[in-house]
Amino acid sequence: MPAPLSRIPARALVTALLAAAFCAQAVAALRPHVPLLLGATALSLAVEGVLLRWQRGILSAFAKSHADITVRHVLRDLLLVVCLLRLGEQHREPVYTPLIAGLLAFYVLHCAIQAVSVLVRRTRTLPVVTRNIDAAALRLSPAPPILLRRPGPRLLIFGLPATAGLLATAAADDPRCAALGIALSLGLALLGLYDLLVRLLPSRRPAGERETLEWLDAWLAEYRPTVGLYFSGGAASAYQANMWLEPLAKLDGRPLIVLRERFMVPKIAPTDVPVLCLPKVSTLMRLEESSLQVLIHPSNSGKTSQVLRIPTLKHTFVNHGESDKLSSCNPYAKAYDEVWVAGPAARERYAYAEVGVEDKDVVEIGRPQLDDVRPYAGPPSGACATVLYAPTWEGWDGNPGNTSVIEAGENLVRALLADAGVRLLYKPHPLTGSVDPRAGAADLRIRELITAANRERTGERPRDTDELALRTEELDRLTTTAVRASADQVERMLLQSAPEPGRAEAVARATTAWEEAYWASLPEWEHQVVTATRPTLYACFNEADLLISDVSSVISDFLASGKPYAVANTSGLAEDVFRKAFPTVRAGTVLTPDAAGVPELLDAVRHPEKDRLVEARAELKRHLLGPDEPPSQVRFNEAVQSLCSVAGEHRARMAERLAAETPEIPDQRRSFTPQRPAHPA
Repeated sequence: MPAPLSRIPARALVTALLAAAFCAQAVAALRPHVPLLLGATALSLAVEGVLLRWQRGILSAFAKSHADITVRHVLRDLLLVVCLLRLGEQHREPVYTPLIAGLLAFYVLHCAIQAVSVLVRRTRTLPVVTRNIDAAALRLSPAPPILLRRPGPRLLIFGLPATAGLLATAAADDPRCAALGIALSLGLALLGLYDLLVRLLPSRRPAGERETLEWLDAWLAEYRPTVGLYFSGGAASAYQANMWLEPLAKLDGRPLIVLRERFMVPKIAPTDVPVLCLPKVSTLMRLEESSLQVLIHPSNSGKTSQVLRIPTLKHTFVNHGESDKLSSCNPYAKAYDEVWVAGPAARERYAYAEVGVEDKDVVEIGRPQLDDVRPYAGPPSGACATVLYAPTWEGWDGNPGNTSVIEAGENLVRALLADAGVRLLYKPHPLTGSVDPRAGAADLRIRELITAANRERTGERPRDTDELALRTEELDRLTTTAVRASADQVERMLLQSAPEPGRAEAVARATTAWEEAYWASLPEWEHQVVTATRPTLYACFNEADLLISDVSSVISDFLASGKPYAVANTSGLAEDVFRKAFPTVRAGTVLTPDAAGVPELLDAVRHPEKDRLVEARAELKRHLLGPDEPPSQVRFNEAVQSLCSVAGEHRARMAERLAAETPEIPDQRRSFTPQRPAHPA
């Protein structure tokens, strides 16, 4: 996505200043002109600091054009040396020779530090990344200082004494200043190189690849996992896995989370379930020899096909949400052993789509995430009705019916804000604007409308107490491990070891207390834009009296509450066609892009006797989510245990078959000496 226009002038200004500083420094060195040299060099160093702190994008552009910080720093010091040589007389050149030699030695050390830092990084890049697992046997240790791992800041800071010394010599005509500065730079470089070299000693570096893989096999044999959650995806897709963490943790057996991307490990929400990141396919295949029986897949990805090759595992697709969209019945689903859905509607959807998923492989488990969603308890009891507007994102296919944000979002929000008896909770999809810039722009305008509406409202605010701060501190203490910003994966593995017993229960209690304190801290009349991790979407469900959304899994999930909902129709279809095309809409109010039906909808929320869709919502809930009893978590657990049994039986049959066939298979490791043909008589 192109840079915002506001950033372009800033980047151009910084680039122009740096270029002007080098030009001025070159002129000052050749003339020579000491005051101009001092000013230009100081400006150049200041701009370098700005680039490192705020304008990393320009640094990348400079590096691509072979004008990285090393080249710039060498040029800066070279111009200082040229100025000194031009200022001094010919007989003083021998005085400057050791200084130039020391400066060259500093740059040699800089290159050596970079080379050794690469070696250190490679020794600290393990084939496995863990969380919630005691991996101390791998000789984990804190990461080197960030300054030793980043060549740009290191050169700027380590070389600053030398540059300052050369400047002082140019101003005071005293070579001792340059000697002192260069000596300090050399000392810093030597200390940095020593720190890195020590980390390469066998006793100081982490375990090697072979030792790590042996440890992995031993840990799998000791923990004996039975069911795992397999996830691979982009940085913004972690929510798809996070919504299954709590149901996974409640299963009978020994659950495990299997990831494929290293960057995904810290993005997984707080959980006590062990996390294994196995980036390489060869490492992933070691799961074949483990006790793992079932892998649960909340999403499809290119790397899913790799784990499907493991014959000892059974795989099930649970999706990260169900809706009437075609993405909810992806043909890729036929690659799994089973497809677990919420209720009969999804079973019918797969049959209708004819994507190769057989009905016998579809299992209805409900939505275990929704067991804590509170049911409808009557009309709004306070002065305001709370309306949750939770639109979905624009999707990959450019369908205008995917999201209401672009065509209807502002109209819907204006209509809601116009009602003095409404409190709006706006919770956009995390990926809003990631594909279509119009969605991102509309999202920003909606936020501005909400901010402006709040300025026009006044009312009593809850008494300022420390309750929310205390609850936040407690929850952060339980869910956050103090990790340095400069920590690498090995250091994080060391700090995020096996959790203390009972932490999961403590987190659940702290989360409930935090949610109560959060909602109590807000005025009941104030609109809110909810984009942070907390509160969750389901917590917003419990607070809302009405949902307005798009055709998405949000509607299906909200039906667990039995509360009224509305769907924005931006598809261009007539209402009757829209309802027929998307069954999840049939128990809700359909809103046109101009939001003309919002006042009537709000009236039905405030006066339940005018709500004609109560029975339709109850029927649709059963159709989409299945029965209330047994609870979804129970059905989810039963499905897991059943598929584990199937996997166990399959593994036993394969073992028996292999044992029966083994005697007939020649041992290919033995040498084979062919017999010579008999000579004819």
